Amino acid sequence: MNLFPWFLFVHVLGAFIAFGATYSTFPLLGAMSGKEPMHANFGARVSSAISDRIVRPFAILQGLTGVGLIWSAGIDLTKALWLDVAIVIYLFALGFALFVQIPIGHRIVELSRGGPPPAAGAGAAGPPPEAPKGPPPELMAAVTSARQGGVILAVAIAVIVFLMVVKPF
Repeated sequence: MNLFPWFLFVHVLGAFIAFGATYSTFPLLGAMSGKEPMHANFGARVSSAISDRIVRPFAILQGLTGVGLIWSAGIDLTKALWLDVAIVIYLFALGFALFVQIPIGHRIVELSRGGPPPAAGAGAAGPPPEAPKGPPPELMAAVTSARQGGVILAVAIAVIVFLMVVKPF
């Protein structure tokens, strides 16, 4: 029995599920959360849940079905430089997503939970101190890191798809 079509079906479907909508919706969710800070935590929790429950397992599935495709097609990795490069980029992107990007997403959820921190001297007699303006710097640094990491992962996905389709070398 030829398993190649089955591995290919699961591989392509897994790519659609893992990266299809997230490729374009995560930047949109981030931009909308920035424009409506009162809903930013909800946007961060949605992004984090999608990453944890959909993207992570299907991204890992991509590697497993990729190995199945290589095995079932009998591909010699010493003669498929395009595939070697794609595998290295995939491993980098997967590691970056699992150990950098997803934890940053979890940190954004934590930092955006609740309102602004209480002002110093709150409850003391006299006029209330002025509330800090804007989000805390730590949150903005995490958001910036997440945005930059998202660009890195988007480029990695685009390059991998290019290599899979064009097989340039």
